[in-house]
Amino acid sequence: MCRQPGISRAAYYKWLHRSVPDAGKENIRLAELIKEYDERFRHIPGCRRMTSWINHFNHTAYSKNRVHRIMKKPGIHSVIRKKKKKYSSSTPETTAENKLSRDFYAAAPNQKRTTDVTEFKIPGGKGRLYLSMIPDLYDRYPVAYAISSRNDNKLVFRTFDRAIAANPDAKPVFHSDRGYQYTGRVFQEKLRRQQMEPSMSRVGHCIDNGPAEGLWGIIKSEMYQMYEITDEASLKHAIRDYIRFYSEERPQDRYHCKTPLEVRKEALESDKPIEYPISPNKRIEKYKEKWCAQEMTTYIHVVISSTLF
Repeated sequence: MCRQPGISRAAYYKWLHRSVPDAGKENIRLAELIKEYDERFRHIPGCRRMTSWINHFNHTAYSKNRVHRIMKKPGIHSVIRKKKKKYSSSTPETTAENKLSRDFYAAAPNQKRTTDVTEFKIPGGKGRLYLSMIPDLYDRYPVAYAISSRNDNKLVFRTFDRAIAANPDAKPVFHSDRGYQYTGRVFQEKLRRQQMEPSMSRVGHCIDNGPAEGLWGIIKSEMYQMYEITDEASLKHAIRDYIRFYSEERPQDRYHCKTPLEVRKEALESDKPIEYPISPNKRIEKYKEKWCAQEMTTYIHVVISSTLF
């Protein structure tokens, strides 16, 4: 064995009887934890979430760089999200102003809610399932959701009715995209009866509904790693159980490693809910600066043209 890699016997026995330093022992323990969490959560944690979860559940204080360095050796990494398809927009029946204006921070539950519908393909080309959900922007808790084989008004109405049944007195700002279900007069009448203030994303600006889009990305990138999905029944089970996992078992860094359900219960039982500010995102800030500059340039051109002509 020593002759094959060109190692002397003395060097081999020196390595065999070496004393492992404390830092090395700690790295071995950390590597075992990383492997355990990677297998337990079906390869969904990246280095940031792996660091957060290991420190939270084991009362440790490992740095992100140390965890990342050890993850790279066995090739452990999070799943990679697939690019989204582009869809053509349709002419809306009724629209509302973007009153949320990308301000996704809420100081308490039931102040701001968003909604959207996403699509899941059933394996084997056997059709599709559609998931409609209403998350609260304070704790990202899914207030209500519904699953259907048809992306129609009935799916959206059922989701909305479940949200009202769960909390009849809630009157949040209700944000959505300009899908035909939300721009229809029937749904707008539902909002008016509930005294909810409607808000809608602008055309071609999916970032206006960023929390909902981000939630779909999380579900699709993690759920398929955690469950074996072979048919419609297993897909429905995976969606329902993942939403339970996301709400009750998946800690989030923004909420100090608490789950959305824990954050919601604490807030509803307190007179003054804990504030969880949103960390600034450099990519979003750069995006805002770009679009604000373009919109200002367009406005100036319009003013100058109207003055000259």
